[in-house]
Amino acid sequence: MSTSAIQAGVTLAELQRLPLLDAVDRRILLCHALGLSRVGLITQSERALTADEAQRLAALVQRRLAGEPVAYLVGQREFFGLPFEVSPAVLIPRPETELLVELALERLPPQGSVLDMGTGSGAIAVALAHSRPDAAVTALDVSADALAVARRNANANGARVTFMRSDWYGALAHERFDLIVSNPPYIASGDRHLGEGDLRFEPAGALTDHADGLSALRTIVAGAARHLAPQGWLLMEHGYDQSAAVQQLLSTQGYAEVQSWADLAGIARVTGGRAP
Repeated sequence: MSTSAIQAGVTLAELQRLPLLDAVDRRILLCHALGLSRVGLITQSERALTADEAQRLAALVQRRLAGEPVAYLVGQREFFGLPFEVSPAVLIPRPETELLVELALERLPPQGSVLDMGTGSGAIAVALAHSRPDAAVTALDVSADALAVARRNANANGARVTFMRSDWYGALAHERFDLIVSNPPYIASGDRHLGEGDLRFEPAGALTDHADGLSALRTIVAGAARHLAPQGWLLMEHGYDQSAAVQQLLSTQGYAEVQSWADLAGIARVTGGRAP
């Protein structure tokens, strides 16, 4: 698909009729490249692009046609109603992960404490802290680059979060939390999805455990009891076919009220239990 039609003098109305990309991607890239709102695209439909604008837009469209995620091209993705900076250093927040936030908010007591493990962009931790300013939210990640993004997202959204660089529980001492949440790497090594769509451009370490897809989940379950308050909840996002395996991990460790919750697509997406 050629970007040759994107040149100086073409109008916004003409651009929006071009069969380049789908309508949503086209609108987002147009707004980003030209600094316009959605309303601006309509009210300025006869505006003609300058040479610089055409060059900037054509470069973005070409990168999208090559498969780069729109979120990385514009540097932002909305999650739980909040804007989040994203970059190739972090996983792009997904709508299905909002289920994990909703379940956590239901179980977080007043002035409670919560630990987000493998925070990435900080989406889960920041959404929790923004929704519950009374809570003490701590977020861990092994990646310094990811933590830098997460800190900026917390600041931009006015959320109070304590960030720590840690390989899972490694940097924690004897802290205990009312709730532990995680969206860890859970795609098995060699899964064909890793070579498709946006996943090709996202950090592999945030997607796959380079094993059977359950190793990070095993680590989280094995160590959680030492850092959960009595009757505290552990909630984890996982793959579409992993709920039974994760329930088994929790049951083996003596967790109570073990169950899974489905996302809006009807897929069992989060599994959790109450500490023994």
